Amino acid sequence: MPAVTVENPLTLPRVSAPEGVSARPVLAVTTAPQGFEGEGFPVRRAFAGINYKYLDPFIMMDQMGEVEYAAGEAKGTPWHPHRGFETVTYLIDGTFVHQDSNGGGGTITDGDTQWMTAGSGLLHIEAPPEALVMSGGLFHGLQLWVNLPAADKMQDPRYQDIRGGQVQLLTSADGGALLRVIAGSLDGHEGPGITHTPITMVHATLRPGASVTLPWRSDFNGLAYVLAGRGSVGAEGRPVHMGQTAVFGDGGSLTVRADERQDSHAPDLEVVLLGGRPIREPMAHYGPFVMNTRAELEQAFEDFQKGRLGTIPAVHGM
Repeated sequence: MPAVTVENPLTLPRVSAPEGVSARPVLAVTTAPQGFEGEGFPVRRAFAGINYKYLDPFIMMDQMGEVEYAAGEAKGTPWHPHRGFETVTYLIDGTFVHQDSNGGGGTITDGDTQWMTAGSGLLHIEAPPEALVMSGGLFHGLQLWVNLPAADKMQDPRYQDIRGGQVQLLTSADGGALLRVIAGSLDGHEGPGITHTPITMVHATLRPGASVTLPWRSDFNGLAYVLAGRGSVGAEGRPVHMGQTAVFGDGGSLTVRADERQDSHAPDLEVVLLGGRPIREPMAHYGPFVMNTRAELEQAFEDFQKGRLGTIPAVHGM
């Protein structure tokens, strides 16, 4: 980890918050419970226990792995429906193949992102390729769910396949942090992901002892999830470690620092920074459907049961 990097970050554009901008305080730090998803791959539930008012427009996020599969162990998900939101699958290490009932699909690997706008609905499957199942190997990634406003929930499904080489690479003033802007904007630098709800998604790597204070839109919320390593967040230096999420309050900047000493298996602090403009609409959420009302949720289940979200292809080629 990570797949997308550079030898000398000082060759990249540098970003830092201007002086006088109010620092966002840390409201809470939560620890993700561990569980299993799909056919049995291990996950950490990054947003468990966080009040939705601090998450909106984000719904949930799972850290998938990090796991070293032996031969025959790699697992994926069975066919499943989605409606009313977007799934963002960011693969740090390994390979995943995805396919849907509309004929879409593809392969993502180290540093790639598959951004699926489920919209009005489809059936979807994600699985490791046969070569990974046969030989085993490292698998590590994230899946983030982003809500859609009511006006966009029933639009046609859409994919964005974002290759690792397309992300916007930035650094801190001293080059101690590598920032990968996957979606949205950071200090005027745009990431490749196109979003219906304005958000920013950044994967930051901080060397031991490094710190970065970034400008952060005041109309966005602020979240930091630790993928690996140890450090602190906020001007107050609240300690965080792997598997923890920090919730920031209001302000115009957020701060992340890496501890001088890191764990032997994690040489750097790896953090995903998320911010978005809250939708502030009623949400009816159950399983793979995210709608505004209970009636819309019941309609989604009925449409799925009657095959209106599509049918599983006879040969899915996974």
